[in-house]
Amino acid sequence: MIDLSTAMGRHRRELHVHCYRMLGSFEEAEDLVQETYLRAWRARASFGGGEGLRAWLYKIATNACVDALRARGRRPVHSYADLPYLQPYPDRLLDEIAPTEEEPEAVVVARETIALAYVAMIQLLPPRQRAVLILRDVLEWSAQETAMILDISVAAANSALQRARATIADQSLPGSAGDLSADERALLERYMDAHVRADVDAAVAITREDIRVTMPPHPFLYDGIDEVMPLIRDGLVEPGEWRLVATSCNRMPAAACYLRAHGKTDFVAFKIDVLRIVAGKVAEVTTFNSTLFPEFGLAPRL
Repeated sequence: MIDLSTAMGRHRRELHVHCYRMLGSFEEAEDLVQETYLRAWRARASFGGGEGLRAWLYKIATNACVDALRARGRRPVHSYADLPYLQPYPDRLLDEIAPTEEEPEAVVVARETIALAYVAMIQLLPPRQRAVLILRDVLEWSAQETAMILDISVAAANSALQRARATIADQSLPGSAGDLSADERALLERYMDAHVRADVDAAVAITREDIRVTMPPHPFLYDGIDEVMPLIRDGLVEPGEWRLVATSCNRMPAAACYLRAHGKTDFVAFKIDVLRIVAGKVAEVTTFNSTLFPEFGLAPRL
């Protein structure tokens, strides 16, 4: 009998990323990995050992996610504001999935398949189509392997993939590809400096006219500099004093923001701003609360 706990430990992070793509939520993905553990233990007699462990675990995890998505139900998705459950994924945890001699099959997490835009966009898809798209286009599994995981025919898997690709091709949610560049890191530094100095002019200077700001889980959407300008002006000055720490998530530059409110002593974890940069300026800011600071390796206060 295989040691399922040890086996799951070897694949845990990539299974977590897989569940995260399916669900869009870091915390829900954690729950589904635990559900995968439970289902694997209950079905342990059906696995005879050998080299098929990874595929067997992906089968369990994928179907657990499909069940969770069907229970959640669907809602229209036009922007991150329509995804109250959306959460970031810390890059320091994504970096745990580099292939090694012991685990050569581990998946290197490409930026375009983990970017917030991609994760948000695939939330448009029905559960089975979403699973097929991830298994085929992200994990690069064959139609036969995908059909086996979902207990459907190869023809059904190919049909679901075709429909999923057609839906995604019609969407205009912003994309992101390539490695984090030196220019992006430099712009992040300017973004943080403007906040620390409460310099409204400096913040506006690095912001595109078509800037978009969202704040999951709140259903807020601000489009264009005219709508965002009051956020910049009031946000830099009114709450108190800011200290920012550079980080990254979903292969995107991000700033962990600590606030020392008026009359207080400590800088307390407040939010994470994730930046999408286009042509040297900030095109989009997705602001998350401080819930996942520990997962980023960040202190609760400075």
